[in-house]
Amino acid sequence: MSMQKGANTPVPVPSVRIELGWQAGPGVPDADASALLLAETGRVRSDDDFVFYNQPAHKSGAVRYEGKRQGPTVLDVLSVDLDRVEPAIDRIVIAASADGGTFGRFQGLYVRVVDAAGGTEVARFDSQGATTETAFVLGELYRRQGAWKFRAVGQGYDSGLAGLATDFGISVDDPGQAAPPPPPPQAPVPPGQQQYAPPPPPPGGQYTPPPPPGQYAPPPPPGQYAPPPPPPAPGQYAPPPPPGGQYAPPPPGQYAPPPPPGQYAPPPGAAQPQQSGGKISLTKNAPSVSLTKHGATGGHMRVNLNWTAREGVAKGRLGKRRRGVDLDLDLCCLWELQDGRKGIIHALGDMGALDRAPFIKLDKDDRTGAIETGENLHINLDHTRDFKRILVFAEIYDGADDFRGLDAIATLFPVGAPPIDMRMDDCMDASRDAVLALIENVNGELVVRREGRFILPPPGRPRWGKMSVDQAYGWNLEWVASRGKD
Repeated sequence: MSMQKGANTPVPVPSVRIELGWQAGPGVPDADASALLLAETGRVRSDDDFVFYNQPAHKSGAVRYEGKRQGPTVLDVLSVDLDRVEPAIDRIVIAASADGGTFGRFQGLYVRVVDAAGGTEVARFDSQGATTETAFVLGELYRRQGAWKFRAVGQGYDSGLAGLATDFGISVDDPGQAAPPPPPPQAPVPPGQQQYAPPPPPPGGQYTPPPPPGQYAPPPPPGQYAPPPPPPAPGQYAPPPPPGGQYAPPPPGQYAPPPPPGQYAPPPGAAQPQQSGGKISLTKNAPSVSLTKHGATGGHMRVNLNWTAREGVAKGRLGKRRRGVDLDLDLCCLWELQDGRKGIIHALGDMGALDRAPFIKLDKDDRTGAIETGENLHINLDHTRDFKRILVFAEIYDGADDFRGLDAIATLFPVGAPPIDMRMDDCMDASRDAVLALIENVNGELVVRREGRFILPPPGRPRWGKMSVDQAYGWNLEWVASRGKD
């Protein structure tokens, strides 16, 4: 039954499937379905009443996020057991949020209510006329005199899922997300796209600011990348350059790109990574490899994160509840382009894009780590020339206090080259962030270096580990509160 905006129809079945659908095609963004369970006040009772891909089941069992089905028509599916909806819930709002663009770029967007038992269509609403909206309330299930009905709504939001959720009482104040500075004047941000811009450099060039006054910044362990030191403040002693102004090689085991123009070469004394079973393994003794020299010159390189906890490690979450999750690690990356733009990609904020800056995209947030296709970062190597550096790291979100007793493995799957893996299983302190790899553009070659570095969060701020990673590698983003997974 096709409906007009504002119309309603009875839902005479006890269980339904809600299908959000649209036509796939070049340049069409992704979209995600979600449901908000509202009380008579028109607002959620708590964040528990928000069901979406990072919180896929309501505690009552009445509403579940079933996931996405690809094809000529893409479907994102929710299921609703109306008999299990709590008496305090008056309405279930069906929403959609765009990822990587606006709803004006969608074709054939619709929401469909289907009898879960028989497969018969109960209602259908085709949404039309979208322009700059990045989130939509497409419809709602609501009670009237003990029976359920569906109403076609079609209300758009330019403020994305966060703006929509805030209107219905969802809190958006979980800490730990980088705030994007204003974009450069020469590169305005298109609608629906977030970009990061570096702060303006001082006269004479760019530099990495020192740590805040009074704070000690320890050097990285041997064999790890260290950002260049800032110029000394007026009146401070600066060590002289090498005699004659000649190049001084880095200490043994430390990576630094060669100063003269040319191709990348491993640092003196570094072992070559071992290749066995069709994979290249990066280790402390053989930490780096050139993607370019191994034939990875284009296509989408997948970075996969998997993890396991040794017996007795999972300890419960830091936040309000576990929701059945034993261990949840997030794959993140800091990125910087040759034109100076920089930012972060992570599950709590910007998921990125492959066809525009930063040419990196996180697909979905895996809550288990148990499957090979679980949590993946995709890097578009067709834009190698645009990259300056990419720092890939993992952060504990749930299920353990730190990385002690956790085994994490990251694997890079470049097109046309062997997979590259690196393991981290030797944490000895309370670090909640593990830096896996630094990918740098060295004279046109992309070089992967295993970092293997654990980083502590700021004192008293266990959720702000990403900021510590930023400070350790000199990205210098601005940090504000963000919405958490729950």
